[in-house]
Amino acid sequence: MAQRSSRRSFLKTSTLAGAGFWVAARPTFAQSRSPNEKLNAAAVGAGGKGGGDIRSMADLGCNVVALCDVDDNNAQDTYNKFPDAKRFHDFREMFDKMHKDIDVVTVSTPDHMHAVASMMAMKLGKHVYTQKPLTHDVYEARMLTEEAKKGKVVTQMGNQGSAADGLRQAVEVVQSGAIGLPREVHVWTNRAGTVWPQGARGLLGHQGIRAALTGKGEPATPPSHVAWALWLGTAPHRPYDPCYAPFRWRGWLDYGTGALGDMACHTANMAFRACNLGYPTTIEAETSETNDQTYPLWSVIRYEFPARQQQVPGRGTVELPPLKWTWYDGGNDKPAWVGKKIVELAQGMNVPLSGSLIIGDKGTLYSPDDYGSEYHLLPKADFEGYKPPTPWVPRVNGQHDREFIQAIKDNKPEACYSNFTIAGPLTETVVLGCVALRAGRKIEWDGPNMKITNVGEIGDKKKKKKEEDAVDPNTFLRREYRKGYEL
Repeated sequence: MAQRSSRRSFLKTSTLAGAGFWVAARPTFAQSRSPNEKLNAAAVGAGGKGGGDIRSMADLGCNVVALCDVDDNNAQDTYNKFPDAKRFHDFREMFDKMHKDIDVVTVSTPDHMHAVASMMAMKLGKHVYTQKPLTHDVYEARMLTEEAKKGKVVTQMGNQGSAADGLRQAVEVVQSGAIGLPREVHVWTNRAGTVWPQGARGLLGHQGIRAALTGKGEPATPPSHVAWALWLGTAPHRPYDPCYAPFRWRGWLDYGTGALGDMACHTANMAFRACNLGYPTTIEAETSETNDQTYPLWSVIRYEFPARQQQVPGRGTVELPPLKWTWYDGGNDKPAWVGKKIVELAQGMNVPLSGSLIIGDKGTLYSPDDYGSEYHLLPKADFEGYKPPTPWVPRVNGQHDREFIQAIKDNKPEACYSNFTIAGPLTETVVLGCVALRAGRKIEWDGPNMKITNVGEIGDKKKKKKEEDAVDPNTFLRREYRKGYEL
């Protein structure tokens, strides 16, 4: 029998966020499973993308035993699909009551809730599939990476392009030396654009958003089907407004990671792997006008990576030179020179709304899609008759979810191509760009010590350029959670 929620119980659970409610249970680590043994799956976030993620687990043979969502209307289709699954509004309550019955957890919430739900599940010994970006901020990404390195559970981030044969072959092509030593990476997307409102000009045309930004007007009343306190979760309290949920949260600093966080874990994924990019040394952002609530309408973010080594099958140790990586977002609202530059780099090929380029000293690899699953070598004349190297990255025929489930059954956490030891550093690099957006000028990054080192030179560009108004950008690396949540 499914666990039904009354309005009274719904309101009761919605107040637990500030009550220090959850008490950690003893971990119940799952062992390797036989191919025919079913896993029990639970969802943190059951509507929208969350519904798709938990359905994928069911399609792969999992029993769906629990569903957690803070918006009953948004999750209703998933509730109908799995009527026997127990329902919760607070994932802490779900883990407290059902951790012994759960093997697998999908986390498909707004970005600001990814880390706490994922870490709680991992510490309870549950295998975790978390949507991209893995986390909202840098500190969270580092902590999930370190937890995953313990190797006790299987993890996978939901950047499904990682499973594409084309992406894995593109990684091999670059690492084999086909385009020489990589020197530059360019990645672009048309988002946010018309997908969701972002930036002062993009947001102020919406009445609810205008009120939220200015503080004027009466706050809206949360609908009866939304547990607003639980939706806010780790984030600071603010009155409900439909300009935040269920979709527009992506453009808000407190909840999302903007166009960069939404898409770079897809679009920059292939290049990040192929070029063996670790910690950047500097990050600098150029943007449209900014405010202290939302991400900008468009941005150009420049990363610099140091020289590094790479181990490549058949080549041994390869010495890689410093590399510059530039990210562009905002579609047609970005500076005109950006589009011209990308067209020039693509060497006459049609340029789509999102894609990437890896420029080496012997050629260029061009990927014209969100996921890096298609690629071309340029200039074409130089690569006529080219044959890719013998594969060394295992192929899974695009089956990202299946790779995750199979790794659980084989007890091989390292078998997932986007496990958190890989997805964590990628996410950390991506959201460092969000830090640069807020810092207002170039930041110098000490990756091993997780610290911005040129603090004395930086003032938050939202503030006046006075010493007393300077903001230490290290404060953007980690958030203060509301009471009742911890990492």
